[in-house]
Amino acid sequence: MSDDSSPGHKPSWLERLGQILQGEPKDREELLEVLKAAEMRHLIDHDAFSMIEGVMEVSVMQVRDVMVPRSQMVVIERDSALCDLLPVLIESGHSRFPVVGESRDDVVGILLAKDLLPVFGKGSTEDFALASLVRPVVHIPETKRLDALLKEFRASRNHMAIVVDEYGGVAGLVTIEDVLEEIVGDIEDEYDFDDEEEDIKPSGTNEYLVKALTPIEDFNEFFDAGFSNQEYDTVGGLVMQQIGHLPTKGESVDLGRFQFKVLSGDSRRIGLLQVRAMVESSPVEDGP
Repeated sequence: MSDDSSPGHKPSWLERLGQILQGEPKDREELLEVLKAAEMRHLIDHDAFSMIEGVMEVSVMQVRDVMVPRSQMVVIERDSALCDLLPVLIESGHSRFPVVGESRDDVVGILLAKDLLPVFGKGSTEDFALASLVRPVVHIPETKRLDALLKEFRASRNHMAIVVDEYGGVAGLVTIEDVLEEIVGDIEDEYDFDDEEEDIKPSGTNEYLVKALTPIEDFNEFFDAGFSNQEYDTVGGLVMQQIGHLPTKGESVDLGRFQFKVLSGDSRRIGLLQVRAMVESSPVEDGP
């Protein structure tokens, strides 16, 4: 008969789970280790474990970790005419839009696309006034924890908030979907690579995979390029500015000696870009 109290005895996962349930877990890592062991023994399935892990991650993550950055926000100007709104709504596929005044730092409210339906139902759009449809906007700091934000969303029934930095400027936006994706996960594709990996990595001859959130400054340093970061901070923002709308998968644009192609993204942001550095051909010399 084995002696479980012997120095070399290693407690089973069930004994460890019992120890944790008898008192407070020492740390998150200890709890996750036991839950992972339970998953491996098929006491909980993989999806359940992933969701539990996601809930625990949300409890320590901040808004800045999941927000859509300012450079990739699709906004509507306060004085927009109805004919100017429709292309933006259709191309982006969003249901909510920040409405801005003088600049992107001046967010005056949120427009819900569904609030435009009664306007078309009237049959006349001559007296259309966007200001009458704009709903109040909620501002939150980028350091706010995601679990606290989720509770706030549920209590206020808001689905979008504008994120501000320490100086009061707009840093981006966050939706309830952004928070929930951290719990239930999103769909990865063959182009995804881990957050821990570098922002730029080779994928072929003169071709690279570049995260859309790569700072323009880092892109310039890597490729010896000279793109301005005065208006946009990220490569994704630069591409979106050139295309003129939030691009969908497969869209491409040429900028200088580079071709940018969108490989992944969703209805709110660009995820990954394929960048091809086009080789400049040398001029053909005239014959003797």
